[in-house]
This record gives sequence, structure tokens and C-alpha cells, in this order.
Amino acid sequence: MTYDVAVVGAGAMGSAAARALAAAGREVVVLEQYELGHVRGGSHGGTRLFRPAADNAEVARLTEQARGLWRELEEESGETLFEVTGGIDHGVDDAAIETFEALHPTGQVLSMEEATERWSGMRFAGPVLYQPGSGRLYADRTVSALQRVANAEFRDQSPVKALKIHDGLVELDVPGGAVRARQVVVTAGAWAPKLLTGLVPLPPFKVTQEQPRFFAPVSDDLDWPSFVHGRKAVYGLFEPGSGVKVGLHATGPVVDPDTRDFAVEPESDARLLRYVEEWFPGLDASRSTAISCLYDNTPTDNFVIDRVGPITVAVGFCGQGFKFVPLIGEYIRDLVTGESSVPSRFRLSSHAGD
Repeated sequence: MTYDVAVVGAGAMGSAAARALAAAGREVVVLEQYELGHVRGGSHGGTRLFRPAADNAEVARLTEQARGLWRELEEESGETLFEVTGGIDHGVDDAAIETFEALHPTGQVLSMEEATERWSGMRFAGPVLYQPGSGRLYADRTVSALQRVANAEFRDQSPVKALKIHDGLVELDVPGGAVRARQVVVTAGAWAPKLLTGLVPLPPFKVTQEQPRFFAPVSDDLDWPSFVHGRKAVYGLFEPGSGVKVGLHATGPVVDPDTRDFAVEPESDARLLRYVEEWFPGLDASRSTAISCLYDNTPTDNFVIDRVGPITVAVGFCGQGFKFVPLIGEYIRDLVTGESSVPSRFRLSSHAGD
């Protein structure tokens, strides 16, 4: 049979695309090279941050647009996917504070002393920007919910070896024979550049293995917001049952997603442990568990969401895309159906000089 749309990659973005496209009346098949819910990419794990940008008006607006779509997905799936915990940025300069105050009228600028009194498990060295609407998203639970509510066919253990445009259709080379579709959506993360060579002019990608850790709090009585520290962005949040996740953003070693060994890179890991010892009196740095995930990074840190002929791509999320998952599903739907809702910052033309 010939599908309306074949989606390559059944992580969060591919599953959100399948849901949105099926709801728009398209017959959709999703092809996943591993098992559904696998741990080799960037969509697995317990939690992600939901954080409106402190100093970028467009990203802050898109985050608020996504907030309502998360609530719609929760209602449709019957799952709790987004919990508001409040969130903070610290280690910021005066310009960032001014921008924050203009963008976030419900936010607060707290003194170091006020923040320490409220979050005694953390150390601060200057003003703290508090956003009460920030929180945590449940990652594995979200992917499962999207797949459950999507009226689409999901095929695991179906790696796509090549794409070929032939007679007005896209043929996808998978084990057991070609799959044909009128259009294809590629949400394959770190694997996308290999698959799309010669078909879509992607910017240069750097694939890194990021290595956060879960740390045990020294007391169950401590309160933990989601947090980002400094422009080089140390990030984290409390995850029930696991501890406080702390990670160094986009500092991991470059890896090949097909040969990655999941081993912790010792220098980056030691830097993370030193950071926690310095800045988190409420965490026991001697009791922690290392985890890892993949980032697919673009030179500008902007996502790539665009269409070239019958191929739509949504890749390059730089470890910052999860809060937009249901919104990106809608962007993909609109590209496939011929509408144009994608912000220009995500289109291929904005990456032309990368």
C-alpha cells in the first residue's frame, strides 16, 4: 500500500508529528530503527525542563504557545505530563535582568539572600530570576502517550537505509521491502544527516553525548525549582524517585550515534562533580548516578524545521526542543499539508550561511 506520510523516527518529535498528521486525516506510518521507547537517542528518560526563555522574546512566546498544547495532550491522553514547579535563572548580568523584567511580568527578581532562604539546597552569588510557570515535563510518559493517542501505524525494528524519490512517491528502503509514501517526515535526530545527504541541505551537525547525573538530596525537606545557571548553562531539576538532575549543557564529547559506547567521559564528569560540590550544599555529591543522551546540535542552536519537495525535516534540537514537542508536531503537520506556520528562524534559509 502507499501511505500519505511516512515518518522516520518514533521519538518525541516523530510521535507528535504522527498524532497531528493523523488528526488531519492523513494515513501515517512511523518507522523506528530500534524498539519503541529506546534509550539511544534524545527522547528517553524521566523528565525535561519546561522553561520560558529569560531573555528571548520569540522563544518565550513560543513556549507559552506550547504550554496550552501540553494541557490539550494531557486531556486527550489522560496522563500527567507537565507539572509546574517554578524555575530560576541565576548567574545573569544586568542586561538579562532588564530583558527578563520586560518579558515576564509574572516573574520576580530575587536577591541572593531571598533566593537562599527559599532554596537552601542551592548557593547563589547574585540576583535570581524566578519564573513561577516553569516546571518539569515527563519524557518517557509523553512519548508513550503520543503513540497511544496517535491514529497511526508504528513499526519498530524498521531502520530506513535510504530514501528515493521515484514516480512522484518517496520509497523508503527498510528490511522486508520498500515502504512507499506521498510524503516523508524525518525526525531521526542524530541519524538524520546520514539519511538526508544529497536530498536536503542541512547545516553542519555536531552530535554529542551529554552526561548529566542524578544526585541524592541531603534532606527530603528541601524545595527544588528547575534551574539554569549562567550563559554556559548548567541546568537541572528534581525528578521524583531519582533525585536532582544536574547537567552541563552542550559540553559532551562528539560521538557517532551508531558506535557510541555510553561510557562516561571522565573530564566532563569530574567538572560536573566539582560544580555540584561548589554550588549545591543540599546535594550529596558522593551519591549520584550518571546518565546520558544525545544532542543533535546546529551551529546557531536554532532548530531545523522545513520542507524540501516531498521531504519535511524536524531536527537539530540542541537539547532544547522537548518543551515544544506538541507545537513542533503542529509545525510538521502544516508543512506537510502546505500551510506555513513555522517561524523563519527554524527554516533552512536561516541556516544557509552555517
